[in-house]
Order: sequence, then C-alpha cells, then structure tokens
Amino acid sequence: MTHGTRLAAEGLTFAYGRGRDVLSEVTISIGEGDVLFVLGANGSGKTTLLDCLVGLRAPRAGRVLLDGEPIDRIPIGERAKRVGLVPQIHEPVFDYTVGEVVLMGRAPHLGLFARPGRRDWDAVDRALEVVGLRDLRGRVYTEISGGERQLALIARGLAQGAECLLMDEPAAHLDPRHQHEVFATVARLAGDGFSFVVTSHQPNSALLYADRVAFLVNGRIDAIGLPASVLTEKALQAAYGIEFDVISEGAGRRAILPRGTRG
Repeated sequence: MTHGTRLAAEGLTFAYGRGRDVLSEVTISIGEGDVLFVLGANGSGKTTLLDCLVGLRAPRAGRVLLDGEPIDRIPIGERAKRVGLVPQIHEPVFDYTVGEVVLMGRAPHLGLFARPGRRDWDAVDRALEVVGLRDLRGRVYTEISGGERQLALIARGLAQGAECLLMDEPAAHLDPRHQHEVFATVARLAGDGFSFVVTSHQPNSALLYADRVAFLVNGRIDAIGLPASVLTEKALQAAYGIEFDVISEGAGRRAILPRGTRG
C-alpha cells in the first residue's frame, strides 16, 4: 500500500549524446511500501530509467524527485543513503565473502580513508538477517547460488541505508524457487515500508508480487496501474510484439501465456 510519494519522475526524457530519445516524457511515482514492476521488451529503456531514477544519468528534460526534492540537488553521498540500485547478478574480480559484498553498501557512511568499524559490520549482520543469509556471511560470494547472490545484493542495499531499492531484472537467471525467494523477500520488505522499482520480462511475477505495473514501450509509459487492470492481452502484445492469453480461474487466480502455447 502506498503512503506518500518517495521517488518520482516527472516528464523524464533522456537521450545518449545526440541520438534519439531513449526515454520520452516518462512520469511515474513510487510511494512508501510500493512495489512497482516495469515491464518492456529489450531496448525499451528499462535500465536507462533506473539509472535516471537513482541519479546516475541526467535527463535531457523533466526531473526526478526524491522525497519531493530534485535528486540532482541532493549530494551524492546523501542520495546513496536513501536510494540504491540493485544490479543483475555480477561476477566480482576478487573472491569477496558475502559479508564483504554487503559491507560495500556502507561506503556512503565512511570517510575517504576511513575503515569500516563495528557499527558498519552490525549493519551488515542486520541486513543479512533480514534476507535470511546470516549463516552465509563468511562464504565466498561467487560460490553461493544465484538466488542467494541476488539476496546478498538486496542486503547490500539495506546496509547502505536505502529505503527505496531499484532492481534491474533480479530474476533473469534464477530458477522458480529462487525467483520466489527473491520476490517474497521484496514483498516482505515492502510490508515494512521499503519501496521497490523492479524491471522485469516476467508478467506472471508482476501478477503475483507487484502493487502496480507499468509498461515501457519505445521509451514511453504505455500503461500503468494495478496488475489486474494493466496486464491485458492488448497491453502485452503492444509491449512484446506477440499475442498473449490471460487465463483466469477460480479464486481470482490468473496466468499469462504466449498465444499458441501447447497445453
């Protein structure tokens, strides 16, 4: 449930260099406890949108507001304590432990030459406890499962202190069990007041876990609203260029399948 606007884009337009607009007049808002799924085909501008929302890229027009304040007026260090970007699973160069990966989220709280202290490691332990990875603190990050790595990256955002986390296709390489673990953790944290923007290619995940869904088509918001009203056959076809069937059964259960799928 949304309680007040935490992060918003107003008329956001972005282009790389002098190229065509990648985003065009995008307007969205994310409230406290809100889980917004952004669906769209490859090249629709989803990752660029996250980069603009977190302040990594400056829009050509429009603006991003964090708690009502233009994000480009907020010092980078302060901004990083309030909104965080959770990337897709990555392979670090060194054999960092899970605890060390999560500790990286404490960088905005440390001085230039400061070393992490007890307070920082306490924040790491709390974050790992929240996502259920406390027992993996000393394990090598690259030796744990993909789902556990994604949870570790969420923990890094929590240790950072961010109350709004932007997640770039977090379930892209995960099996169904680990997808559920990640999104169930997102839903639980949203219940505690954290806010999430999740880019995804999985409309069924949006049905299950989103409070609201937005379709990004050729850099524009094509539809936005509650999952049940937005995830229609027409909107899915416009986003992905193929036909879909939205199947409804008893007790409000729904599923989305590409049309022609053999059953």
